[in-house]
Amino acid sequence: MYVCWYNYGLPHPSAGPTALQTTPTVSAIPQATPAPSPADLLLPVPTSASAAAVAAAAQQSIITPLAVSRKRGSEELMSHSPMVTNGTGMSPQHAHNSDISNDAKKVKLDQTNNTNAPSRVIHIRSLPNDVAETDIVQLGLPFGEMSKVLLLKQKNQAFLEFNDEGSAANMVSYYQTTPSQVRLKPCYVQFSNHKELSIKTDASHAYQNATAQAALQAAQAVIHARGGNSGAFLETNECNQTVLRVIVDNILYPITLDVLHSLFSRFGKVLKIITFTKNNTYQALIQFSDPISAKAAKDSLDGQNVYNGCDTLKIDYSRLMNLNVKYNNDKSRDYTRPELPTGEVTLESTMQQSMLGVNPFSSAMPAMTGFGPIPGAYGAARLGIPIQAQVGSPVLLVSNLDEQTVTPDALFTLFGVYGDVHRVKILFNKKDNALIQMAEPSQAQLAITFLDKVKVWGKTIRVAQSKHSVVQMPKEGQPDAGLTKDYVNSPLHRFKRPGSKNCQNIFPPSAVLHLSNIPKDTEEGEITTKFAEHGAVKAFKFFPKDRKMALIQMGSVDEAVMALIAMHNFQMGENSHLRVSFSKSTI
Repeated sequence: MYVCWYNYGLPHPSAGPTALQTTPTVSAIPQATPAPSPADLLLPVPTSASAAAVAAAAQQSIITPLAVSRKRGSEELMSHSPMVTNGTGMSPQHAHNSDISNDAKKVKLDQTNNTNAPSRVIHIRSLPNDVAETDIVQLGLPFGEMSKVLLLKQKNQAFLEFNDEGSAANMVSYYQTTPSQVRLKPCYVQFSNHKELSIKTDASHAYQNATAQAALQAAQAVIHARGGNSGAFLETNECNQTVLRVIVDNILYPITLDVLHSLFSRFGKVLKIITFTKNNTYQALIQFSDPISAKAAKDSLDGQNVYNGCDTLKIDYSRLMNLNVKYNNDKSRDYTRPELPTGEVTLESTMQQSMLGVNPFSSAMPAMTGFGPIPGAYGAARLGIPIQAQVGSPVLLVSNLDEQTVTPDALFTLFGVYGDVHRVKILFNKKDNALIQMAEPSQAQLAITFLDKVKVWGKTIRVAQSKHSVVQMPKEGQPDAGLTKDYVNSPLHRFKRPGSKNCQNIFPPSAVLHLSNIPKDTEEGEITTKFAEHGAVKAFKFFPKDRKMALIQMGSVDEAVMALIAMHNFQMGENSHLRVSFSKSTI
């Protein structure tokens, strides 16, 4: 390192006592002084002195101070954020003195950022990676009503705008003396140079804007429930409820615990999840860390579809105040206690594991683009659920069949409710077993989910994935006794047309069947008589506005399964074949 100094106003050592260098800044000629030693040139570096203190010390020294640069303030880096339009210039005015170095400008900028004037906008930095908008809103909730929130996850920063400057000042003042934390990670709160937030509303930011609005609306509801007092909760349901009950209706593709966690954690910290099946519907209990996150998730996701036109979420508050989770497995999870045992994982729970983000009836999952506070489209890509390639085999192994009754056509009809069946092979040496090849692996997963352990011909069948990837047709001339059939070109496939309404009406086996394509002049008695051959008919009802469709209730689910196998594609007229499927409705 090289150190240079200039002796302004001091006699040169080689000159006489009257040979002086004069400068405009020296008002009196000092007495002759010996040249300073190297030790005299070293100034103590103040540890916490301001830039003004450094300048004052420099004026008293014979050495011209060196400008020291520090990193620019973190908020200055945010001035080019694509989501923010800054209403006021964040850079200092350029000095007219050309001798001021760029480093000095940086010092001045940092001084400006450290002494931001009060503003309605708060800048929060050093946030955790899993932060959500509700976490930011909760920081500001005790201080007043908020109008906008902007989360910049990639930079671990956020902006929060209050309705008035006083609320923002109270927040900054409080967190200057009390450490602030978000999800157990310390963060820093300060005034922003932004006087207001201008948030872009184009389609690319629709999801982020919607989640931000949901968080603000939830906070607003909490404040109003407190009677406008943001200091203490009133004893109201929504102010204290953290447990949601979720019902997944119109299931086209199985929903797993991990999918639920990925979906709901976008609105706050999820503590516990319990999943179960009740009344042939997939349900879940989800506990959040706070009421605001729970309300934001409820308001945003209620009525939304997880995948295109299916897997509709119906959400309300649970009566439970706390969930008791004993095991961490695919059915339940306590994220606060990772040490819990897994418990016994059953075959049924293993079968219900599914792939994420792929439409069962197309090679790719088309992402939905709509999102808003009202029920609309909700796609896997929009929610951040990973879209994975289809894995596994499209071939199913079905066992415990009635070998005296089973036929390829019967299996084609039953399994065709959940996908397009391409081939069926009943094993020649073990006729109570069959291989069924579906069009896609995801359709095979659907069939496993809905048909495993269902009673068919009086026996409980088992459905599992096969190690085979294709069902081989018998070689030419090889005897097969009609046990193997190819249905690739069958006109009876339910899902060969993309976007078919059949994709939106897939339900578990039920006692109530939906009938369609009924000829106009067909009477109720004609239909019930045919169905009575396969079990007791409990009720029947034509659709009031369309007599081509009807609901029929059989005596049990087992009888309904047999009636569907026998009556689907039954010829009711010269050019009319009956269509039968399971229904979620009641008569």
